[in-house]
Amino acid sequence: MKFATVRHRGEVRLSVVDEDGFAILPREIGDLVDLIVDSERGLDRVSQSLPNCEVITPTEVEVLAPLQRFRRDILCTGLNYSDHFEEGIGLRGDYEVDRPEHPTFFTKGPDTVIGPYDDICFDPSLSQRWDYEAEIALVIGVAGRSIAESEAMSHVWGFTLANDITQRDVQRAHGGQWLKGKSVDNTMPIGPWMVTRDEIDLDNVQLECRLNGETMQSASLSQMEFKVPRLLAELSWGMTLRPGDLLLTGTPSGVGHARVPQVYLSAGDELVVTATGMGELRNEIAEGSLTEYHLFR
Repeated sequence: MKFATVRHRGEVRLSVVDEDGFAILPREIGDLVDLIVDSERGLDRVSQSLPNCEVITPTEVEVLAPLQRFRRDILCTGLNYSDHFEEGIGLRGDYEVDRPEHPTFFTKGPDTVIGPYDDICFDPSLSQRWDYEAEIALVIGVAGRSIAESEAMSHVWGFTLANDITQRDVQRAHGGQWLKGKSVDNTMPIGPWMVTRDEIDLDNVQLECRLNGETMQSASLSQMEFKVPRLLAELSWGMTLRPGDLLLTGTPSGVGHARVPQVYLSAGDELVVTATGMGELRNEIAEGSLTEYHLFR
């Protein structure tokens, strides 16, 4: 199944996506996190309710990020395609590293998340080196700690797309840590829906990113240095993963920072990220302010 979070008649609702449009699920099912936590029982409730659901066309809804609430920072994987590691050699400054023998993990703030068709907020006063990173993300469905590789896929609930927009100069400016350069508000689209694990054959997924119509990244997920079971086994070693946790799995080669000449994003650019069976993200780079003081109450 494919699940989307949509705004319909002024209300945020969970829906099932099919060839006819969006089937709006009953309110008592809750949001996507509620459904994930409810496990198989939740999916059974969805199946039972579908014959009576209102089905609406894409023009009648606003498609939002499938996950609307997060219990922790978003978990991320770096340097997980060997060609992406190779293209960055000589560009990491004082933070050059050897080829990783283990997955590289970091986190980013959940306020980065926007919808699959929302504008990416671009503030040139914050950074002059805005870059794209097409990725596949997974959501955890079953809690676990020190998960064995052989059991890892049973802890995955589903998959979605992400574009890990990065400010390269900010990323390099804070002691080699990536949190700051990856956590700028309103910059990471995810979606357009969450696809359940049973619908995706990871080794046959092709991931692509296009900038203004030109293909910049294109790779098979089979090229991952560390496959999903290994990522989950190492990430969960001594550390509990819980239902609703989101993990990005890394980006392939072709990022703007590593190109000759380098390619950075500008206001008015359009980014499209696609992957087999997962739909597409389509986002415009739109200038706005992220550096003016805001007090949220």
